[in-house]
Amino acid sequence: MPENAIAASQTNFLELENVNVARGERIVLHDINLTIKAGEHVAILGPNGCGKSTLILTINCQIYPLVQPGMKVRIFGRDRWDLTELRKHFGVVGMDLPGERTAVTTGLDAVIAGFFSAFTLWPNLHVTEEMRTRAMEALERIDATRLATQLVGEMSAGEKRRILIARALVHRPRQLLLDEPSNALDLAAQRELRNTMRRLAHEGTGLVLVTHHLGDILPEIDRVILMKQGRILADGPRTKLLTESHLSDLFNAPIRIGRDEEWLHSW
Repeated sequence: MPENAIAASQTNFLELENVNVARGERIVLHDINLTIKAGEHVAILGPNGCGKSTLILTINCQIYPLVQPGMKVRIFGRDRWDLTELRKHFGVVGMDLPGERTAVTTGLDAVIAGFFSAFTLWPNLHVTEEMRTRAMEALERIDATRLATQLVGEMSAGEKRRILIARALVHRPRQLLLDEPSNALDLAAQRELRNTMRRLAHEGTGLVLVTHHLGDILPEIDRVILMKQGRILADGPRTKLLTESHLSDLFNAPIRIGRDEEWLHSW
């Protein structure tokens, strides 16, 4: 199905029904039922080890659910994808750029390498002018063109995170999955990252944000999913779920919530 046909005909980015996922001998996701509309902004919140990252890997088809009666995984309306083709429809932002050559790769080359699901431009890869143009456009979208000629090894953690976002944007995806995006960032870098995510949200890019930090949940995110011990505990509006009682139960500790204009923070 052509890309424009998918965009026109599908209203759901993700449909999961009766999904169980094992890591080794242990089942870590239990009976997951989840639908996310294309272009929707969603936060998935939970403590470390609750299964959030496993859920992202499942959505990204890096991990496959247990085959059981009634199980369904459908992305943009399809239950089967060529993974190379699938990467053109949504981008994933992780926490690091692996690979020994990454440190001596320029920011622009690291972004271009996203077209090949690589982390540096190897000699056998054929790079077109359109790829270079779209990589620069991605850097411009997040106000990071100054990083184009800088070596990744000389970048701060916040700058590397911006390169990761630009890599995820080169295919002009309708949806971004962000896995713990503010980890290892200082306060200034967290603010820059959140401003970047807000800008993308206003441009129409759907965001699925996985986090355990309340401050990462943008004002534009209206829907929150709470996860604990591999299960979805609750799924609903932020106004109902982001409360001290819900979060205290989620994290098994007394949680206090503060508000600063549109933002929430906890301690």
